[in-house]
Amino acid sequence: MNTAIADLLRRHDPDRFLTALFAPPDRRDALLTLYAFNHELARAREVTSEPHMALIRLQWWREVVEGTRRRHEVATPLSDAIAQGLLLPSDLLPIIDAREIEADPCVETLSDWRAYLLTGAGGLSVSAARLLGAPDPEAFRPFGAAYGAAGLLRSVPVLAAQGRCLLPSDVLAEHGLLPEAITGGASPEPAIRRLAQEGQAFLTAGRRVKVPKPAIAAALPAVLARRDLKRPAVLGPRGFGDRLAVVVAGLTGML
Repeated sequence: MNTAIADLLRRHDPDRFLTALFAPPDRRDALLTLYAFNHELARAREVTSEPHMALIRLQWWREVVEGTRRRHEVATPLSDAIAQGLLLPSDLLPIIDAREIEADPCVETLSDWRAYLLTGAGGLSVSAARLLGAPDPEAFRPFGAAYGAAGLLRSVPVLAAQGRCLLPSDVLAEHGLLPEAITGGASPEPAIRRLAQEGQAFLTAGRRVKVPKPAIAAALPAVLARRDLKRPAVLGPRGFGDRLAVVVAGLTGML
């Protein structure tokens, strides 16, 4: 196992680190690298107060995916995985494109929000499923989108403290709220409940998917999404029950 990548994921994305442990050993490093790549994309906006700088960081990663070799703890193994055909640029580039919305002042519509989740977090699951040999990787998109939706809803307070709001403005408006109110400390609980229903709809779409055991790791984030969307406003460390649910699903192959 690439210990540097594993340590990075263990610290910064422990959910996906846990799910990746259920990947076949010969694919595990590439899956961890894919998830580390996603973490770097998320950081593009987190580490700068200037939105245009986030776009520059995303372009850096776009160039890596398109073939530019760079010495970097994540970019180097990512390039290796692409060169080996384990990860496809055609899967990864749309994920980068989806992240550009995070540099905008707000997410305007529910339709934009859905597309962002299906292309970004959903696309990550598609890439993971393809890597793990799923016969229909595209069918895994709802799993990732549901996990992405749950994660956004749980992280509302953290994003608000950064002066950011990634909830759709039209849904906030239905409840008499503006993005500026959320970053100012207002509670978006009614909007969160509404958007949790969108996450549940992604999960419902995923129920029709037959997940082969070797590809189970690509679908396991849906286990956490299902639990999170029942308590979408709860932010805090994972409990034993969350981890146990992932382990049971990983071992049995039953979501």
